Amino acid sequence: MYRLPERERQYLKKPFGTVYKDISETLSLLSGKKVYAVGDVVTHRLLGYGVIPTLAIIDQRTMRTPCTRIPEYQSHRFSARNPPGTITEELIDSIKRALHKEPSIIVVEGEEDLAVIPVILEASEGGILLYGQPQEGVVLREIDKVAKQDARMLLSRFIRDDKSSHGKRV
Repeated sequence: MYRLPERERQYLKKPFGTVYKDISETLSLLSGKKVYAVGDVVTHRLLGYGVIPTLAIIDQRTMRTPCTRIPEYQSHRFSARNPPGTITEELIDSIKRALHKEPSIIVVEGEEDLAVIPVILEASEGGILLYGQPQEGVVLREIDKVAKQDARMLLSRFIRDDKSSHGKRV
């Protein structure tokens, strides 16, 4: 499990891409691309515009309260446990499996916010990642070499908590 220390959380508060006030502003950029969505509202809004995400990751909550807009569409379903402030191996494994069965949705027990990092690391270059930025809108990040480098840099701020790493930085 990767755990984000409290002192490092500031680095993840900044948007990891371009912020748009509304998801409708991103639609022209999605055409012909694989779309990866993290968040219940983002997924719901994409589906409302007829965009089926290649992979959607939801936790059935929005801004820490239960989400009443559970996305419904034909997809392969996976689940993973992922406590707040962490990226679990279970989540990473679910992402890897889901990317081989498109379209897919992963329902997270816990929190899906940090799934942005492993999605960028595991997804194909050329795709588009969308996720919600509270009080600002939706963040769009094209998945390319730079995005993957940035994701690796962010992951390096985490501490690996497992028996073999003894709480070392990754």
